[in-house]
Amino acid sequence: MSRFREEIKIIPNLAWVIGFLLYAGLFLFLAMFVLRQEPEPAGWPLVAKAALAIVVPLPLFMFVLLIGYVYADAKRRRMNHVLWTLLAIFIPNGLGIILYFILRDPAPTPCPNCGMMTGKGFAFCPSCGFALAPRCPSCGRGVEAKWTYCGYCGTSLPTT
Repeated sequence: MSRFREEIKIIPNLAWVIGFLLYAGLFLFLAMFVLRQEPEPAGWPLVAKAALAIVVPLPLFMFVLLIGYVYADAKRRRMNHVLWTLLAIFIPNGLGIILYFILRDPAPTPCPNCGMMTGKGFAFCPSCGFALAPRCPSCGRGVEAKWTYCGYCGTSLPTT
């Protein structure tokens, strides 16, 4: 499955329902009232009117889905999901959504030993104690796997 499909799946069902209802309502409003106001001979062709009624509600539908995605993604990343959702809704011109994507926390990763989701930067799994990142045996600070010596205390590191 592609990453896009995985990310689409986290959008709550309520956001899909609200989005479809708003889309359908705006489509019906445009189709029945606004687009019928012009006299037929001088007005737009029927195809153009139908295209307008179909295309105009799409940004609203996509905005609702993005709000749902911000809610679910912030919750998944253990951020304050209510606050980020409100910011995404009320900061105008989509800037709240852009801010969310810039400032969001890294996604949690599963522990290779037990599968529990752990935060970025965790040295050990909070569930099973498995070492998630290599550590210097002397000073205990985090080291990179390619280092041969600890950058903090100079101890020779074991090769893996």
